[in-house]
Amino acid sequence: MIAAQSTRTDPIAVFEEWMAEAAASEPNDPNAMTLATCTPDGRPAARTVLLKAVDPSGFVFYTNTESRKGQELRANPHAALLFYWKSLRRQVRIEGEAEPVSEAEADLYFATRPRLAQLGAWASDQSRRLESRSELEQRLADVERRFSGEVARPPNWSGYRIMPSYIEFWQEMPYRLHDRTYYRRVDDGWHVGKLYP
Repeated sequence: MIAAQSTRTDPIAVFEEWMAEAAASEPNDPNAMTLATCTPDGRPAARTVLLKAVDPSGFVFYTNTESRKGQELRANPHAALLFYWKSLRRQVRIEGEAEPVSEAEADLYFATRPRLAQLGAWASDQSRRLESRSELEQRLADVERRFSGEVARPPNWSGYRIMPSYIEFWQEMPYRLHDRTYYRRVDDGWHVGKLYP
């Protein structure tokens, strides 16, 4: 039987421990997370993105800012994240507000991406209608010719930081008596508590 979580005061430290354990056990993309956004009138949408950084200020991912998620975050910055690690029987739910990362932070991360991924950021009008795969391939070829050397970051490609106001850790337990610990931001700290499964 897996022991219930102890109640600790820093949810980011707990998350980093869980992420390290997931990285050691998950076969693919332990940093994959579901990002849920809403339109201004409350219509939700969810998709999987990759966590690229985490620190006490929040959880960072990168995308085309003109994509559907980018437009929705611009109109309504409230968002939710969900990590589910099946091999560990754990999930983490995060709710908070999105803010763009700095230009310097976006430049720094973009420079670490493989060249083809950098070129793809220029070639793809993410979330917009594509007539055929060959159209995307032609656009990629055009971009490859344009950038013979270093690839600059596109102006519509950047990152968002989800600044958490709520984090919940869920651990599967026998007989569906799961362990749930939540952290709700209060002033400069966190209120910690338990929830019924």
